[in-house]
Amino acid sequence: MARKAAKKVDAFRAKNWYQVLAPAEFNRANIGETLADMPEKMIGRIMESTLGDITGDWAKQNTKMLFRIDEIGGNSAYTSFIGHEMTKDYMRSLVKRRTTKVDANLVVTTKDGYKLRLKPLVFTVKRARTSQIESIRKIMVAVVASRGKELTFNELVADTVNGKVAAEIYKATKNIYPLRRAEVAKSEVVFRPAVASSAAAAPAAAPAPAPAAEAAPAPAPEEKPKE
Repeated sequence: MARKAAKKVDAFRAKNWYQVLAPAEFNRANIGETLADMPEKMIGRIMESTLGDITGDWAKQNTKMLFRIDEIGGNSAYTSFIGHEMTKDYMRSLVKRRTTKVDANLVVTTKDGYKLRLKPLVFTVKRARTSQIESIRKIMVAVVASRGKELTFNELVADTVNGKVAAEIYKATKNIYPLRRAEVAKSEVVFRPAVASSAAAAPAAAPAPAPAAEAAPAPAPEEKPKE
């Protein structure tokens, strides 16, 4: 007697959709959906969005935000912020001939014990001298390190992605040599102290956009370089 063929299970039908939520400091904004047959398989999955999608401000579409799924609750996946990056198209648009890019790479420790790697940079109006480049970089590093010590993790992330740190860099270095633009091109969380469950944490207010007067300045008309 022939055996009955085993009933095949559609692997796709066995999976469930989960709503992926941004951390509490971003008001649990919906950043997408993901599919899994078992909730634990989603832990550690990296999700990508933009600051524009999260805040509804389309002027911030050039800021790519990265989150990691840490917990599952019901049909929701809770995430933590792991870094940001300016889009490649935007960064390419800032590069001009006969100008200088001054960048830095440093790890800062926040007031509440987090460690973040930040990559600030500025673009000059015209080509700068070596001594001017070194002075700009030194001040840029000092500004970023100081802000890290003064702020909590959530405050530093908000000020970084909203352009406030970049505005402070611009203000502190523009007198050394005329600048076109300042940005924090990338951030990455490198150490996270033990904290309460993100799913259980009470929602916090979303980071407020930086005041218009403090935003990183738009490209400025060319100034006469100092000799």
